[in-house]
Amino acid sequence: MSRTPSYIQFAPRRAMASFENLVALANHQERLREARRIVWRERGEPAAELEDLWECMEHAGRGGLRAAAIAFTLRASVNLVLATIRMGKVPKNMRLSLIQHAIFGKDSFRFAAMLGSFVTIYKATLNALPILLPLNEHTSPSSAIEDEDEDADTPPTPFEVPLSARQPRLSLSAQAHQVWVRKRTRRWYSMFAGALAGGLAVMFEKRSRRAVIAQQLFVRGLQGSYNAFASKHNFHIPNGEVLMFCLCCTQIVYALFARPDTLPRSYTTWLMTASGAPSNALKMVQDMNQTRAFDVQDLNKILTRKDLIPANEVTLLARRALATNSPPDFGPPYPPCSAVHPWVESCTYVPLPRFVTVFKWAFPIYGALHFIPMILFRRHAFFKNPLQWLGRAGWATIRSSAFLATFIATFQTWFCFKHYLHRMLSSQTLVKLPQKFIDFFASKYSYGLGGFFGALSLLVEEKRRRGELAMYVLPKSMESAWLTARGKGWVFHTGKFGEMIVILVLAVVMNVLNSSYSLQNDPQHLSGLVRRILYQFIGPN
Repeated sequence: MSRTPSYIQFAPRRAMASFENLVALANHQERLREARRIVWRERGEPAAELEDLWECMEHAGRGGLRAAAIAFTLRASVNLVLATIRMGKVPKNMRLSLIQHAIFGKDSFRFAAMLGSFVTIYKATLNALPILLPLNEHTSPSSAIEDEDEDADTPPTPFEVPLSARQPRLSLSAQAHQVWVRKRTRRWYSMFAGALAGGLAVMFEKRSRRAVIAQQLFVRGLQGSYNAFASKHNFHIPNGEVLMFCLCCTQIVYALFARPDTLPRSYTTWLMTASGAPSNALKMVQDMNQTRAFDVQDLNKILTRKDLIPANEVTLLARRALATNSPPDFGPPYPPCSAVHPWVESCTYVPLPRFVTVFKWAFPIYGALHFIPMILFRRHAFFKNPLQWLGRAGWATIRSSAFLATFIATFQTWFCFKHYLHRMLSSQTLVKLPQKFIDFFASKYSYGLGGFFGALSLLVEEKRRRGELAMYVLPKSMESAWLTARGKGWVFHTGKFGEMIVILVLAVVMNVLNSSYSLQNDPQHLSGLVRRILYQFIGPN
């Protein structure tokens, strides 16, 4: 028989070391999760229950510091990437200062101050108002979603609820908003907090950027308001985002060729680069739309191109001879097609090669836009099934590149075709057509119609991205249309009140956005991108 020892037994040293390693690993994982929560807010985070004003100020201060830190990191990272791209063009002795300016420049601090102050003011105001002006317990808050019937034994099935009265399925974060809002707030609380925070926070940015910020937020507010109106009145425009994109591109393309001063210079440069046509030919189009004449030096630069074929050279030399006569004759109010595609004579051979050229140029750009966010924000799903996610990102890149290439090829086809129509209709005598109809194909407004046709290529793009692209071009087209109308005397000049109007517009827009976001009456009316950004910076409350 074995005798039970009377002394205390200890585990071997190796077992104790393994147990301590497991504890240390668990503590390390917990610290990583806590650090991740500081940077990235998890879905379904419960709303903070605040009882007095001091807790409101402390809660708002922590949220503002977090938002400022994230904003500083984002802006510095973007500046660092742009500085890295420019690194090869900068002398070696200035590269270190370029990196320092990219990270610790004024732009990073301004951006951090703007978002940090916005979150601080918004959180402090939104959470302090229910304490200062408590909600009457005997009245229900104004909300599109009513409180549940406490007497009901079972909730109605989806088939028992009319289709118009059904509510969308909400995410965990949206449900966390609703629980807090239905208990504590009135509708105007978030409206007032958003207007106050937006109007004050934008003052930290440069004056030149305040208008850009106001434009982007303005169109997001319009999007939410339109979606709410359409849902309430059961109103829907089929492919409305495509129609909006077409109208915006009509104004932008018209402005590019007739009023380039109404577009930002960087935007004009990008459009000219994407077109694939010689910049001197586009300059000739702009000059002829504005002055009915062109600079002969632009024509001379096209004549010096190495890819100019002899047939096109003869046409351009004849046009230059007429322009240098006394008096000069600049011909019809558009440049010859041989100036736009000097490497090929026939216009029918231009669209397909232009499609391929633009597709190759746009592929790496859209590839970065589709692949990088997938790896950064969906890395767990990506590593679980990398082939599926790579295939999705690759197909999305192909569609986006094909969309831009189709746009350029379609407009190029219209450019040559409308000039052919003008020459043919001007010379024919079989049918008597109004002269205004014939002159339209040579006018500056015909370029806008080409932009409308080219914008139909948005149907190639993925459906969920169409609205985002429409929201991107909308502020550019609205600004261009406003400046064009102001140049014709159709609208008033803002003068010294322009900045005040920008701040007022921004305050009203933040009023609308934060009302929809914080109350969550109709969360589906805001763009998913806008809703996620607001949730990450602001949280449930």
